[in-house]
Amino acid sequence: MQKHLLLLLLLFTVIMNAQETGEDELGSWHMYFGMNRISDKLSIHTEGQLRYYEAGKNFNQLLLRTGLNYHIKNEAIATFGYAYIDTDTTFEEFPEDIDFTEHRIFEQFILNNKVWELNFEHRYRLEQRFIDFGANNDVQHRARYRLQVMVPLTDIFFLNFYDEVFLNLQGNTFDQNRLYAAIGLNVTDNLSVQSGFLKNHFSTRNFDRLQVAVFYNPDFRKKK
Repeated sequence: MQKHLLLLLLLFTVIMNAQETGEDELGSWHMYFGMNRISDKLSIHTEGQLRYYEAGKNFNQLLLRTGLNYHIKNEAIATFGYAYIDTDTTFEEFPEDIDFTEHRIFEQFILNNKVWELNFEHRYRLEQRFIDFGANNDVQHRARYRLQVMVPLTDIFFLNFYDEVFLNLQGNTFDQNRLYAAIGLNVTDNLSVQSGFLKNHFSTRNFDRLQVAVFYNPDFRKKK
């Protein structure tokens, strides 16, 4: 009898924790990405993301990112940039909610290659994270690697897949892993949209997220 009661208590605890973290909800990320070309070698990265615990509601995170890209050649891009992140850490509203803001500096290198009709992208990123928890501050360092492959279906439609691993450079090494699949639409030569599904795995939690993204890459170079 005691074993059954213990099992029921454990199951109840797991269910309650899932409800409090939002793991049982399908959240959504709404995103914009831009590469604004200003010269043959330079472009400006612009990015904005709104992330929700539930589809289109229950705010989780705001992320704003920008950076300067140096185009070494068509297949290689180096970036130095900055990001601002505002995070609500709780799915449910509590008086003792722990929210935090983060100022982040990052260095990035992207390498592209093509195999048959498949377009591969390798993205390597280092991050220096200055986190303000209110009562205290912390500086953390993280490395990220993303392998992405885009599969053209027609001149208009394509598929996009990626897996990205996040590694802490202090404390526990594993931070998170993101597995993504989407279908995309080329609206114009410099405008595309994607809609897909993201599996965000942490060491103790897993989240499912719908994603809608707009990619706009205007060219501001002077026409010769």
